[in-house]
Amino acid sequence: MTSVRSAAGVALPPIRLAVERARQEALRRELDGCQLLAGIWCHGFTVAQLRSIRASLPSTARLLVAKNSDLAAAVEGTRWESLRPCARGMNAWLFVRSDEIPPALRPYRDFQKEWRLQLNDFTGAVYEGRLYGPDDFAQLEAMPTRVQSYQYLLGCLQMPAVSVLAALRARQEAMAQAEQPPAEEAAPAPAPEQ
Repeated sequence: MTSVRSAAGVALPPIRLAVERARQEALRRELDGCQLLAGIWCHGFTVAQLRSIRASLPSTARLLVAKNSDLAAAVEGTRWESLRPCARGMNAWLFVRSDEIPPALRPYRDFQKEWRLQLNDFTGAVYEGRLYGPDDFAQLEAMPTRVQSYQYLLGCLQMPAVSVLAALRARQEAMAQAEQPPAEEAAPAPAPEQ
């Protein structure tokens, strides 16, 4: 007869393995359609602080606290694999599903300023297959949003048309002046007689 303790010892490893695989699969699902994955060093954060960050994020961003080993296993063999060296220490992971990167990063920067947590900074991020270190986040935060990019593009497309219209209008005005008869000079008024 086997004891309960020995039976439980045999059953636990497969259960732990199944739970670990489920966590990794959940992370893989988060990576689907993701444009940016960023790590945030969250040592000492309270649950209330994490809720505050999550509440301020746009709907296209999601913040998860996950084991680094689970994240490393989930990104293995994907375009996110270059983030593995950043998976050390206590991290929260920001998954952004839109190419609107600055609006997704701004709420955390505001949170940092509000709570005066300058040491709890980004540990790294991967965007378009490139690894951004903690010092490179200024580039990500300064990127134009989609609306700004469209405005710039429309401006570039509109400028040649405006130039052509201005040239046509100037030519039309020049032709209109050439067709008008020259204005007759006013005859000098006779001098009043005295």
